[in-house]
Amino acid sequence: MATCENGTSFQSLELPVEFADLEGLVHADLRAIVGMLTQRAHERLILTRREFSELQQSLWNRLAGAINEVMEPLSSDLR
Repeated sequence: MATCENGTSFQSLELPVEFADLEGLVHADLRAIVGMLTQRAHERLILTRREFSELQQSLWNRLAGAINEVMEPLSSDLR
């Protein structure tokens, strides 16, 4: 049986240094949000494994990207 490499990559949170102490908390909350939404979608829409993985990756990357984008200008390096 052949296995295929799943090329999923999840974007990392990149908070400014001033918010580094909150990174673990934000990461945990983001993980919970993505988990709840994908689980509900899986239950209600009966997603395939691939659809579930794609939704999970898409949600994570877009939410993490939005957080990174909004927080980036708050770095003291850019002020």
